[in-house]
Amino acid sequence: MSDATPAAAKPVEAIVSAVDRRQEQSSWFRFYRRNGRALNAFLALLLVWAVFAVNNPVLFLNPVYYNAFLFTVPATIFLTTSLVFVIVSGELDLAFPSVVGAAGGVFMYLVVLDVPVLAAFFVTLGFGALIGLGIGAIVVYGKISSLVATLGLNFFILGLVNLLAQGRTISAPDAVGTFGNLLLVGKWELFDTGLQIPNHFAWALAWTVFCYVLFKYHRFGVRVQLVGDNSESARQMGINVERIRVGVFIFSGIAAAITGAVLVQMANMVWFPTSGKAYLLIALAALFVGGTPTWGGVGTIFGAFFGALTVTLIPSGAVGAGFAGFWTDFLFGLVIILTMVAHRFSGARVR
Repeated sequence: MSDATPAAAKPVEAIVSAVDRRQEQSSWFRFYRRNGRALNAFLALLLVWAVFAVNNPVLFLNPVYYNAFLFTVPATIFLTTSLVFVIVSGELDLAFPSVVGAAGGVFMYLVVLDVPVLAAFFVTLGFGALIGLGIGAIVVYGKISSLVATLGLNFFILGLVNLLAQGRTISAPDAVGTFGNLLLVGKWELFDTGLQIPNHFAWALAWTVFCYVLFKYHRFGVRVQLVGDNSESARQMGINVERIRVGVFIFSGIAAAITGAVLVQMANMVWFPTSGKAYLLIALAALFVGGTPTWGGVGTIFGAFFGALTVTLIPSGAVGAGFAGFWTDFLFGLVIILTMVAHRFSGARVR
């Protein structure tokens, strides 16, 4: 008895095989269309790291180098992942750097008054939410362009903080090493590798997962996407568009408050009035590298996370790889342009 396949069956098998291959390819294509922005951001991070590692493999394969990197990147992660909600809703928040500075000042003022670090931290979160509520109310109910309003509020809040502080710093060295301080920004070594994991990086990872779940599966995140996609359709579905838009500013204010409190502790309990000022362009660059476009309705939390890692890696990585300091801006611009081009093929423009 022969095992040979009948000749008539071979074309059928070929057709079935071709259909299977096409379905497999289409499934990968659909996966990329759904997750392409985050994948592009991850590939951009790998590419930037590879270029630096090729130029200086001794440094970039040494775990000790990443101690400083992991110590500095959480601030950008907190800010960038929260800004996804603002941009996706169709708004823009340029006031967050001043909120970072103001929240850091509130945190330090409470610590100086002998309030425990953890209690001061949670009060600071409430302060950030309150400032975010005020910003959102001005933008949404005042019917002012979020670009203009938040830019003006950024200068106003920063100026007010400087006036109140009179340019002075606040320090509380006695709070360094307390339970709350170590819990928030302490370090622990990973399996005797020499790589020290800061606690605030672990908190930033937890915050990223929280933002992802909130954005993808909670009704608040779903409504943010609907409002950013088409606010009138969202209104007809019974969604309170104004409340959602105010909510994203509150969320951004909370993230800015977390960042302000963390930055103060990263500096060994020393607060500077302008502590958040440097993060305006950095956070926005990370946001766009991560695949959240400016037109609303589309965004990715993990893309923002990888974008934050990328833009934090570029300045120190370029110097470590042997590039002159003036290469930094060029690399920033190149990475942003290339990733934005790649993102364009990751999904259709929503509006």
